Amino acid sequence: MLMRTDPFREFDRLTRQFFGPDHPAAMQMDAYRAGDDLIVHFDLPGIDPETIDLDVERNVLNVRAERRSPAPEGADMIVAERPTGTFTRQLFLGDTLDPERIDASYEAGVLTLRIPVAEQAKPRRIQITGGSKRKQLHS
Repeated sequence: MLMRTDPFREFDRLTRQFFGPDHPAAMQMDAYRAGDDLIVHFDLPGIDPETIDLDVERNVLNVRAERRSPAPEGADMIVAERPTGTFTRQLFLGDTLDPERIDASYEAGVLTLRIPVAEQAKPRRIQITGGSKRKQLHS
């Protein structure tokens, strides 16, 4: 369905530490299946929804967002602990998902994606015929 771990998460943290906040950082996320949808929540507090960019290419979902500093140009920052800059994340969507029908919403600092399970991947019952009909013919 979805890649469960991000082997580069620690690398991203170290890269931001050494190269500064201008380097794209990964965003935190939760993902779970609910009924016929895969639900993905990304923590993006303080992000202007206009800076969020989503695209899908060959079953790879790219999420990009930007948080700008709230301080005006030339302000003397006293404390700057909240990360600013570009945040990115890639999700590798399995063939069981339908990337054509992704629904996205942003509320209270959380970007939520609903990715439907593809019709061909949904479990279905198969009708078995022939058993009782044969008995009737041979009895």
